[in-house]
Amino acid sequence: MPSPAQFRSHESVVRDSPRTAVLHLSGCREGFAAARDFTHRTLGGWSLEHCADDALTVVTELAANAVLHALPDPAKDTAGVRLRLSLRRSHLVCAVTDPSDDLPVYPRAGDSLLEHGRGLHIIEALSEHWGWTRRCPVGKTVWAMLPTRVHL
Repeated sequence: MPSPAQFRSHESVVRDSPRTAVLHLSGCREGFAAARDFTHRTLGGWSLEHCADDALTVVTELAANAVLHALPDPAKDTAGVRLRLSLRRSHLVCAVTDPSDDLPVYPRAGDSLLEHGRGLHIIEALSEHWGWTRRCPVGKTVWAMLPTRVHL
């Protein structure tokens, strides 16, 4: 199974609107760093620096799950993985779409000593809501909604 260090992106950024940004990722070495850099720059452009720590963690976990569990051969993948950041009235939506129909696996609570498998627990702890949606004809999107309001 490929390690996160083998993940890389193709820095193809699409801005559908001033409130949406998309980065296409594929399974090569620099991908997680590119996803974090893209997220950091996008949040800066939206004046959401106060959300950066949680958003960077969520994006890294979502991308890692997609690459490690959804791409049969990340080095040869052509469908890739897509990161989409969307700014809504009071939330930042971090969504990762991958070509696999396999559902996200949420480990049981008793598995706390496992070396891997806590990503969705982390996403759940940092987000107000998270979930997944099937894509047609194949694939899925796993998403998390982070609050954008400043807590004083």
